[in-house]
Amino acid sequence: MSSKQAKPTPKAATKKVASKKIAAKKASPKKPAAHKAMSLHLGLNAVSAAAYGGWTGPLAACEFDANDMAAIAAMKGMKSTVLLTKKATRANMLAAMRTAASTLKSGDFFFLSYSGHGGQVPDVTGEEIDKKDETWCLFDGQLIDDELYAELGRFAAGVRVLVLSDSCHSGTVTREVPQMSDFPLNQRPKLMPEAVAMRTYREHQSFYDKLQRDVAKAAGDDRMIDPDTALAQVAVSGRLSAIVKRFKAKVILISGCQDNQTSMDGEHNGAFTEQLLKVWSNGAFTGNYASFHARIRARLPPSQSPNLFTLGAVGRFLTQTPFTV
Repeated sequence: MSSKQAKPTPKAATKKVASKKIAAKKASPKKPAAHKAMSLHLGLNAVSAAAYGGWTGPLAACEFDANDMAAIAAMKGMKSTVLLTKKATRANMLAAMRTAASTLKSGDFFFLSYSGHGGQVPDVTGEEIDKKDETWCLFDGQLIDDELYAELGRFAAGVRVLVLSDSCHSGTVTREVPQMSDFPLNQRPKLMPEAVAMRTYREHQSFYDKLQRDVAKAAGDDRMIDPDTALAQVAVSGRLSAIVKRFKAKVILISGCQDNQTSMDGEHNGAFTEQLLKVWSNGAFTGNYASFHARIRARLPPSQSPNLFTLGAVGRFLTQTPFTV
């Protein structure tokens, strides 16, 4: 036999090629990790009398709303926090939002829902044309709109944020708040009465004044456009988007009504949430966010017309099916 090394047989060569392919496959880069998703759901059927001048603001369906939004989040695989009535405090909400903001990265998803009363406090920092800051009425105190937008501003660039608010709110700077006497006795508007708002502010004025100044000071030169002004731009321009200075995250907000309206409570869901759930149809809905909003709005009476606006570069985000992680 020759001392030279024998040439590999065709069968051996085939095995060698196959093993190289397997090695290359193992060495190929891993698929990018799936996007993370977190959610926070607040539902308040009452507030603390001590924080609101003796008023408890009884509602019936807000806890149901929060649980139903959490059920959608669970269906989509989100890690959720649910804060109901007494647990829906300022500290608990802010802690949950800041945890999400510090955890989520570009491409990740955050879903925030609120169901409860909307209120107002006088503006002391001078950015509100109507001289009022709108609020969410949390159990032990109000969350001012500027605070909410500052917290949303903590999210990293590219994070997708969906906010659903079944509450009255300010959509433009021409707000004229409906009075409680404007509603039938059998209806419960999600609106803090003006007299209660004035009393609440008077009894806790130093807290709310300092809060507004602290938020303004923290924002400094990077201060975002006032949320009321952003909504006013949308109303005037007819566009969905509001230009917000250095706003990094991509935010879609769908709220329960227009600026001169209020969201209504119900027995099992708020009016806005009830129609949202019907349109969503347990995940059968396949349209985008704009069509989702339009379908919900079409199901509600003219006295309650949900609003939609966006902050940041939301082009591709808007084209997705709602709640897509």
